[in-house]
Amino acid sequence: MRIRQSPLESARFGRSVERLTVPAGERPPFSPVGQALLESAADVVVLRYPAEYVDWFAMLSLPGRTPLFAGSLTYWRLAAGRGSGPQDADGLWTAELDDPAAASALVAEIFAEYGNHYAANPLFDDSLALAGYQEWAGACAAGGRCLALWGRGPGGEPEVLGLATVDDGPDTEILLAGVVPGARGRGRYAHLLRAVEERALGRGSAEVVISTQEHNTRVQRAWARYGFRPSHAVLTVHLVRSGLL
Repeated sequence: MRIRQSPLESARFGRSVERLTVPAGERPPFSPVGQALLESAADVVVLRYPAEYVDWFAMLSLPGRTPLFAGSLTYWRLAAGRGSGPQDADGLWTAELDDPAAASALVAEIFAEYGNHYAANPLFDDSLALAGYQEWAGACAAGGRCLALWGRGPGGEPEVLGLATVDDGPDTEILLAGVVPGARGRGRYAHLLRAVEERALGRGSAEVVISTQEHNTRVQRAWARYGFRPSHAVLTVHLVRSGLL
């Protein structure tokens, strides 16, 4: 088990942050995980491991570390081409968004109330966590990995209603996706999902993958309606160096 430094998070929060992710698959013993955590000198280690390892949390009260449970991520998958996408709608269209500043501003509006794992840790400022999402979205826009959903404003002028940022690998993973608060509840999110699915098909991806914090049930219902199926869950724990809390 190898802990990796997280320089972006360290710079953002003013604390040394490292990450350790235990992959799904054949269950490993806890001992190498515990040893890696004991050897770390970071202020915070963000540990992620499969949710079925329920007994691990009780073993995380290690010398010199305070474990903070930071929720779980639920992952959903869609076989590309099998989604129940909506029909074309007048006044709605999608296009690549290559403006990092615009993507950053949209994320600030869409995810302002989203409670991610950073909120569990009093050492981390929620506003700085949102700023991290904004930087992430801006980098995706600059790299050609951001789609925007467009509509017509009250005066008929074009306006951006939502965005999705993606990671292109063997599968297409949706990193951030949502619509602005004033455009929610009208089925527009499904148009954004369809745009990502069409992009995935165009790139030859077999699946579209997406995840969220487990409390975000509203968006998970939208995924289920579209055709996504739950895949697996991952627990997040922050191991904080003793004396910092």
